Amino acid sequence: MYQTKDKLQVRLVDLIMIALGCAFYAFGLVKVNIANSLAEGGITGITLIVRFWLHIDPAYSTLVINIPLIIIAFRYLGKNALIYTIHGTISLSFFIWLWQRVPVSINISHDMFIAGLLAGFFGGVGSGIIYRFGGTTGGTDIVARIFEKKQGVAMGKTLLSLDCVVLGLSLSYISIRQMMYTLLASYVFSRIISFTQEGAYAARGVIIFSNSYPEITQQIITKLGRGVSQIQTTGAFSKEQGQAIYCVVSPSELTSLKRIVEAVDKHAFVSILTVNEAIGEGFTYAQPQRSFFKRRF
Repeated sequence: MYQTKDKLQVRLVDLIMIALGCAFYAFGLVKVNIANSLAEGGITGITLIVRFWLHIDPAYSTLVINIPLIIIAFRYLGKNALIYTIHGTISLSFFIWLWQRVPVSINISHDMFIAGLLAGFFGGVGSGIIYRFGGTTGGTDIVARIFEKKQGVAMGKTLLSLDCVVLGLSLSYISIRQMMYTLLASYVFSRIISFTQEGAYAARGVIIFSNSYPEITQQIITKLGRGVSQIQTTGAFSKEQGQAIYCVVSPSELTSLKRIVEAVDKHAFVSILTVNEAIGEGFTYAQPQRSFFKRRF
């Protein structure tokens, strides 16, 4: 068995782009969602509910809610993901605070349809950039990852369920009409984020051809905690025997996987497939239960 350490590989460009994504997301939240009384899913949606009922600035409640989640889930994130998540959470909180104090507004003449489109656009672009560069803004992403690691529930199912619950609770302060435009924003969000990040909830199947397959295999297992299959291959022209690697990951892990392969073998051939449905360990309830704080490596 090959042993590898989870080395810290934080890139400045990732941190800059994650902050830029947070700026986009926060702008839409403050200047469109809040300005037009539209709700939001996830932890951000909870902060809007708290803002209405307790008059607490979302910039502060975002940090307060995320800090315990990050503390609980740090063993599931890995070094890089932990730093990127903390950076994303702080950046989002900062830009929510900043945009509330910048005297800029979007004049849409109270057109709620345009408000829904813009809310989905800014949120989708911002989140897509964040995910594309390996980051998250904490919140329900952390909760979904805990459920995936501990119970084997697919991240997409958990995220969708939590969004539905939060949107349902949001009816405590917005009308049905506003909720319909919020759902429009959610649809646009999903389309934009699919374009920006190549899918937020769907899984990805990855086939890797490399002579360094043992090391790549071990690093995927160690750093991503994903199962890997090795497939016997034969070159059609050369007739040479070899091994291909196949694994299924979430889109948020795709960037990390590509970096692992590039670091080990720059000449590896990688094929990335869209997986419409992933059934089995790590994606459904079939995953064996493990101790909550037990590392997989």
